[in-house]
Amino acid sequence: MTKIITKNFLTEAFAQALKASDPMAILPAGLKSAFKEAPKGRCLILGAGKAAASMALAMEKYAEINWPKIKLEGMVITRYGHSVPTKFIQVVEAAHPVPDEAGMRAAQETLALIKTLKPGDHLIALVSGGGSSLLTLPAEGLDIEDVRATTQALLRSGAPIGQMNIVRKHLSAILGGHMAREAVTRGAEVSAFLISDVTGDDPSSIASGPCAPDESTFADALDILKDYDLLNGAIPKAVTDYLQVGVKGDRPETPKSGDPIFNKTKNYLLASAHASLEAAASYCVANGVTPVILGDTVMGEAKDVALMQAAIAREVYLYDAPFKKPVALLSGGECTVTIPAGVKGRGGRCSEFLLSLYNATEDLKSFSALAADTDGIDGSEDNAGAWFSSTTRELAQSKRLQAKQYLSAHDSFGFFKELNTLVNTGPTLTNVNDFRILLLDKES
Repeated sequence: MTKIITKNFLTEAFAQALKASDPMAILPAGLKSAFKEAPKGRCLILGAGKAAASMALAMEKYAEINWPKIKLEGMVITRYGHSVPTKFIQVVEAAHPVPDEAGMRAAQETLALIKTLKPGDHLIALVSGGGSSLLTLPAEGLDIEDVRATTQALLRSGAPIGQMNIVRKHLSAILGGHMAREAVTRGAEVSAFLISDVTGDDPSSIASGPCAPDESTFADALDILKDYDLLNGAIPKAVTDYLQVGVKGDRPETPKSGDPIFNKTKNYLLASAHASLEAAASYCVANGVTPVILGDTVMGEAKDVALMQAAIAREVYLYDAPFKKPVALLSGGECTVTIPAGVKGRGGRCSEFLLSLYNATEDLKSFSALAADTDGIDGSEDNAGAWFSSTTRELAQSKRLQAKQYLSAHDSFGFFKELNTLVNTGPTLTNVNDFRILLLDKES
């Protein structure tokens, strides 16, 4: 086997993972499977997420060829900078991960459009990661600032995305199955197409499940805020009061799995983190590298997850066990980064993982890694993530860069920028969460 060109190998593996979640490739197959014939009646397209615009474009192109008599109409909401030109489906941009007024106005219009549905109509929902904040419509009695402050507090607390979504569902008029409820109660049928960015690919967690049953409760949401010590003034009193009223049964709960509305609602999973890892694994095999998928549900504090994967890498490096080199360790999921009070930080969970991994593997030669967010934006800056190799270690030493200092300051972006090893893709127009690859090559 020829010597692996590290950067090329890592970045191409990432590119293959992205290709497996490209809406232009996967939505047509999903539509063909779900609809044996074109839907009858009015066809309303609504959606939200980082992939929503590219899904809308794919929807239009599919309908143009396969449903020529169907008039498409509707609107999707995506993150700023993630739009693409469409003919019939309006694309609105809004803020992520903290919602803004533009997103709220678009969510209001989304609900207004749903309320125009009639018996025999069909709602097609295009849902992807990021939809929880982009489709923010505060429940009656709350306003956008209440939701913004709560989202910011949860982000800083290090709460996993699943728990964040439980809270957001119970503050929303449209998430947590409410979109489906509003459509079906008006006689429409609902088909939701999902690109998953959550561990386990649970439809109720993807963009907080606007068309999926939700088994969580107001009490669960309140307990999460309590567990992360956010009931001490970190979130608005209006939010706490709202949830407490819900616990008493004086607010409508999110629809559960036994609700008859789900007899006319179907959710279709189009893409997932695991499918993307499998695509990267196929690339590894084709290039003579043994792929090992550690899982697509990896969660926890980014720096701690890095230490665990560093231990696995060291075992392979030192003992060729349980796998012989060259080996690529692949994983997905969503880590968290807890930012201490008074620390701003630069970067995101992927680059923080990578910096912690870098710091923990100084003794490993012929070791390289890449970590990046599949939506193209990792945290606070404009990069998708970063990569390193033994060559970049030499450069860091020559520049006297101290990884520990950057790690303590949560400035992973600054560290890898100094090494010129940031991964910059721009918005990828999809999102299946984090992608990590650790390459252990044979020493030359």
